[in-house]
Amino acid sequence: MSSDIDVPSGGVSHNGGARPADGPARTSDRGAATRGALLAAARDVFCESGFAQAAVTDIVAKAGASVGSLYHHFNGKADLYLTLFEDFQGRQQERTREAISAVREAGEKDPMRQFIAGAGAYLNGCLDERDVARLFISGDGPPGFDRVMRQRLNKWARRNAALFHTADGGVDEALVTVLTGAMAGAVSEISLLDDEDAARRLADRTMAIVGTIRNPGTEQR
Repeated sequence: MSSDIDVPSGGVSHNGGARPADGPARTSDRGAATRGALLAAARDVFCESGFAQAAVTDIVAKAGASVGSLYHHFNGKADLYLTLFEDFQGRQQERTREAISAVREAGEKDPMRQFIAGAGAYLNGCLDERDVARLFISGDGPPGFDRVMRQRLNKWARRNAALFHTADGGVDEALVTVLTGAMAGAVSEISLLDDEDAARRLADRTMAIVGTIRNPGTEQR
């Protein structure tokens, strides 16, 4: 991905003198605004048409930009898609982090309860951004995106594992596998449901069931 700065460093003004002090900042702001507009347009076009049917010309027209500006900020349509995915996952990670931090600050020490707080926040993020969540679950992505999804799931599983240490200091791999698989299935079903109320009911029910899963590490202490 190219720089967010829309002009090269240095440069001179039209009268041959040095560029005004606020020139680069203003140009950088324009570049950031163009990049943001392209991402917003790509999100709308992808959600409406799917990745395969989306056209670069439709994206730049919706963004009020040019094809050249798109390729200045991104490597192409697939790069736009992957950037949207990483941005969404970043927001999801922040939601999860904030939820777990909140219950910890409230005195919750049980890893399972911490997991439930974070997982619930993740599902809520899928509900709040159902169009984007559905886009990434639909299977209509650039070549190799399924591998990216698996890597993200594995990374999430490893992060979960940090909550579930066994008495000997290891990781309860079975528990992590069960919880990660359950959440992956829930994310898929919730994202693909057309009825938002039904999706929210499914999310609530899923978290209620997950909350009944026994945490052997906690019970042994």
